[in-house]
Amino acid sequence: MSRRKILPISPHLLLRAYSIGLFPMAESAEDDELFWVDPDPRALFPLESFKPTRSLAKVIKSDRFDIRIDTDFQAVMAACAAPAPGREKTWINRDILRLYCELHEMGYAHSVECWRSGALIGGLYGVKLRGAFFGESMFHHERDASKVALAHLIARLKIGGFDLLDTQFITPHLASLGAVEIPREAYLVKLETALTRQANFYIWPKDYVVSGAEALAALALDDM
Repeated sequence: MSRRKILPISPHLLLRAYSIGLFPMAESAEDDELFWVDPDPRALFPLESFKPTRSLAKVIKSDRFDIRIDTDFQAVMAACAAPAPGREKTWINRDILRLYCELHEMGYAHSVECWRSGALIGGLYGVKLRGAFFGESMFHHERDASKVALAHLIARLKIGGFDLLDTQFITPHLASLGAVEIPREAYLVKLETALTRQANFYIWPKDYVVSGAEALAALALDDM
């Protein structure tokens, strides 16, 4: 994995970086320096073959969580940046938080959120660029909340015409959900193709509450 330190960047430069396979990180939340990251191999979720486990499908269909889109993007980022068991440090510093909130205001960054009884208890956020979605981070305060958010994201991407869900790095947790690694050069080919597509993240309107049954139907798993 190559790393190159960078000077302060703008949201427009950040979008350009994503278009060529780069993304920024910090060593920690306290570190003021950012660096470009260019992983090899690269991790992604194959949209066409994503299949939640039977137990997760049951949780999705139960509508245990209220799924909302872009209602509190900054809170999702803050939760992703907070220390958690097994993740005492984070790469999300103040500049990362600022940049992605600006991308959100510009319509390029989105959050998928799980709520229960008025509390945000799980979710994820990422960047949308034409037919590609770059997943950045996820969190959960209740079991399965981040997994349900991921399934709702993939359902939305599939029916919205997306070609690529980039998850950057592989972890045992992501691999258990279906993420795979491919060589950097193969990733860049997929990215180039995805950037020729016009996809619609709001194929379900922002304020439309998508049920678990609808999400499973979009995943072609409505019979589970």
